[in-house]
Amino acid sequence: MDVIIVPFLNLVISILGMLQFLLVVSVIMSWLVFFNILNIRNNFIRLTLEWLDALFEPMLSKIRMILPRFGIDISPIILILLISFLQGVIIRLLMKIS
Repeated sequence: MDVIIVPFLNLVISILGMLQFLLVVSVIMSWLVFFNILNIRNNFIRLTLEWLDALFEPMLSKIRMILPRFGIDISPIILILLISFLQGVIIRLLMKIS
């Protein structure tokens, strides 16, 4: 059974790491667009932002519903912390299995 579970959990950890990275990229790109460093009329930039928004907005909107309103949006920070927590739980589970 460990032959299947351990590689699967390693794959889940890798996917969560990629999600964290893409979330940071999404936040940085949104800042660059806000400060007019990146031009939203560029097709690559627009499509990348739309793809990242479609990926993360369902998760971020659920976090925003729970959080009180502040001056800035801290939902990406909360999502990064939740992903890190989940990675830690899976790593501990892997250590117990091995």
